[in-house]
Amino acid sequence: MATPPPPGIYVPVPTFFSKPQTTTEASIPSLDLATQSKHALYLARCRIKGIVLLGSTGESIAITNTERKTLISHIRQEMDQADYKDYPIIAGTATQGIEDTITQLQISKDAGAQWGLVLAPGFFATCITQEGLKRWYTAIADQSPLPILIYHYPAVSNSLALSPTTFTSLSSHPKICGAKLSHGDLSLHTLLASSPLPSMSAEKFATFTGLGQQLLPVLTVGGAGAIDGLAAVFPRTLVRLYELIKRGDFQEARRLQELVARGEGLVVGYGVVGAKEGVRRYLGWESECRLPLVKGMDGPTWEEWEGVFGELGEVERGLVAGAGNS
Repeated sequence: MATPPPPGIYVPVPTFFSKPQTTTEASIPSLDLATQSKHALYLARCRIKGIVLLGSTGESIAITNTERKTLISHIRQEMDQADYKDYPIIAGTATQGIEDTITQLQISKDAGAQWGLVLAPGFFATCITQEGLKRWYTAIADQSPLPILIYHYPAVSNSLALSPTTFTSLSSHPKICGAKLSHGDLSLHTLLASSPLPSMSAEKFATFTGLGQQLLPVLTVGGAGAIDGLAAVFPRTLVRLYELIKRGDFQEARRLQELVARGEGLVVGYGVVGAKEGVRRYLGWESECRLPLVKGMDGPTWEEWEGVFGELGEVERGLVAGAGNS
């Protein structure tokens, strides 16, 4: 049986692209590997448990397989050289086909990833059955070189939804070891994370929320943690929230959860663009996007979020100071 990723806070990191130098690069900017590795190392030093490369926040659908190999292998090499050997790296896939998905998983394994995060295939969502989804994931898991997590994100999968019984059925596969649930249905988190089935135990199947604003309730029903976009900007804050919940300090956790929930609105509302804007403004690392995404948020749009991001920035700086005094 495959072992799931260890519990904790993970970051679905944005893919960094360089400022265009040519007309071609204006539409297909090049990978910025130097900034990519700086950000990954920063997250590790902030005690982020692991990272997801080439997930939805990583613009996976705009990345070639050659670039996939280059990016993952570069990050693995940089982490190893910085004494973060075996640092958890989960590689996302977002294809519609079985063969394409397996190819990407093989490339990811060869480049140094330990798990795959496989997005449900939503192109034919209106006529896909739960039986079809079970067979699709089973066919991939049967041939996958990596243990895989099921990525359930209806908003980017044409509203395709996996039923609780589909998850529990797939959990018995020896290569399927968890799920990332990026939606507001807490009942599904509960049914998976609290399931009494042996195949759904925390040691065999890790249920992660993809929304940090749900971390408190998800952990209380047995969830493993979060794979959270806001943590790309404020990693210490999300780690602090996780630790407060795990040690039972719910009064302080509720206060911090409310602040995180307000900040998460930027990532939910603006996706990759919002995450990159937060990283640029608070960490100083700028990145292009690949079309049809366009980087940047205008002044009036950003002003809506400036207040809560200022509050989160104060919390983050306070945690840096506290770490320095410990």
